[in-house]
Amino acid sequence: MASFTARFTVTAVDPSDLPGVTGDWASALRMRKSYTDGIVGDAELHFVFSGEEPSRGYLAVERITGSIDGVQGEVTVHHGALQHPGGESSFGYVIPGTGSGPFVGWEGDVAISHGEDGTSMVFTLR
Repeated sequence: MASFTARFTVTAVDPSDLPGVTGDWASALRMRKSYTDGIVGDAELHFVFSGEEPSRGYLAVERITGSIDGVQGEVTVHHGALQHPGGESSFGYVIPGTGSGPFVGWEGDVAISHGEDGTSMVFTLR
């Protein structure tokens, strides 16, 4: 099992429609990220969230286009989290079969990490 960290920053956040959803119980965003370490490149995300402090959750679908050691490729990941007074939980997965270039054959887990050095995605591949 291989594990590595890919550091990123969010570069754009735009509201997105959720056709058929009435009321304000769920919202959506289209986001963009820039990966600068581990993976060098960009990502587009479709991000759906609901709830308010102190209980809320999100689901995201992310397509990463970038390079590892100068080799270009793409891969799709899904991730999400739940925050509530009783605790937090998060999950994330590389979607098998979606990788090209250096991402071919990838499958495993992903987790968002917030630290002193910024925000990153930790990949644990099998």
